[in-house]
Amino acid sequence: MFLILTLALLPLGLLALIASLQAIRTADLEKEALLRVAVTQSARKLTADLQSDRTALQLTVDNLASNGGDRSICERLSLFLASNDAEGGQFYIYDRAGRRLCETGMREPAQLSLTNRFDGPPIELLANAPYLVSRVNSADERITALIYYSREHLENVADPATALQNRKLTLRQGDRLFAISHIRKDPPGGKSSSLSARLDPYDIELTMTVREPPATVARLLSLFLPLVMWFAAAAIGWFVVNRVLIRPLVILRRAVAAYHPGEVLEPLQRMRTPAQEIVDLGETFREISEDVATHEAEMAEGLETQRKLTREVHHRVKNNLQIIASLINLHARSAHEPEAVEAYASIQRRVDALSVVHRNHFAELEENRGVGIRPLISELSASLRGTAPAAARRFAIQIDSDNLHISQDVAVPIAFLLTELVELAMMLDPQGSMHIAAHMLQDQKGRALLSVTSSGLRTSEAMTAHLSERYGRVLTGLSRQLRSALDHDGNDGRYTIAITIIP
Repeated sequence: MFLILTLALLPLGLLALIASLQAIRTADLEKEALLRVAVTQSARKLTADLQSDRTALQLTVDNLASNGGDRSICERLSLFLASNDAEGGQFYIYDRAGRRLCETGMREPAQLSLTNRFDGPPIELLANAPYLVSRVNSADERITALIYYSREHLENVADPATALQNRKLTLRQGDRLFAISHIRKDPPGGKSSSLSARLDPYDIELTMTVREPPATVARLLSLFLPLVMWFAAAAIGWFVVNRVLIRPLVILRRAVAAYHPGEVLEPLQRMRTPAQEIVDLGETFREISEDVATHEAEMAEGLETQRKLTREVHHRVKNNLQIIASLINLHARSAHEPEAVEAYASIQRRVDALSVVHRNHFAELEENRGVGIRPLISELSASLRGTAPAAARRFAIQIDSDNLHISQDVAVPIAFLLTELVELAMMLDPQGSMHIAAHMLQDQKGRALLSVTSSGLRTSEAMTAHLSERYGRVLTGLSRQLRSALDHDGNDGRYTIAITIIP
């Protein structure tokens, strides 16, 4: 039996060994990729920091070259460098005569000659001092700025975000080397990996060296030998447990995962198991599913009854509004005086506005999103144009609205507000037009701006008279219902008010 088990597990052992070796190779490749990402990231960070400081220095020297007396820019430069990094470089600004125009208040790390201050590469590693110097000349070559970066500053800037232990960073320019960080813990006998990245557009290379601990025989054995032993024990135990416990549980889990409310579960109907606890669990699921199916049926019946009642209420309200509109229409036909006809038409428009709100509210009731502003304004505009006076039959109404929704408590005063404004504009300028817009306010969540613009709403004596007689009080009352101020721009003929919308 031992030989049979050994031969049976030998292929699995070989597979585990190959997988372990492949895992080691993959780990090495990942370390190399991580090192490449880290050195590239460090080079980019260091390049960005140098370029940012050089841009600030360029602006400073150009300003000093054009306005030699303005020395306050030196303080601003110092504040900028300090805000960039608490351990920013030391900078000094000279003119061609050798006079120091700006300084950090400390002694210059390297006393460069007058010629070397203006000439030389933009970025240079000093041979006699552990500093990286950045040189920037003004546009007219009369002023130069030097900034010295210490080893600590360069290490902080070039420190990669990835956690690489035992790393070393070195800058190379030609035959000059500048080690800005050292390996904190050098394991004996380990191998090292190095990768370089260039600081564009400068001729300096950043090299990152990582020291790894040596691989031992014990490490190799620990990778695959316990895996084979564990797999052999796990395979034997799994074969026994799978038949008795796992397989019935998997079937039970699949049945519960595929369960839909209203069904009755029979998870272990086609399978027997000696585990009585699993049988009891399946029976419990069956009883629970029966209770859920019963409750689902009761809830569906109650919901259908409630839906029928709601539809009946809305239907009766709609019928009552239609009866009122018909009665007003009959009385309007029997009136002979123009004032009475216009009064009936005005009442008719307001009843139609309420009917429009009710129809839109009932249409959106199924989705529970409230009343849509765009269909509400469109239907209301069509109704108002249909009941407009003869002189205002060509009165045009343009609509520009986002896809917004409002509650019925907001929709009713908005409908009446638009009715009042359209009627007022038709009276004052029958041949004009109106633009109605509703857009969401970006700076206020859950609020939108309703705007009504028409040439008939511009400030005039006739409009002032109408507002003082009736329309002003009505508009004020409607704005109070909306709990917002109604603003009027008399020059453009625009009314605006902020309304509450449903998110």
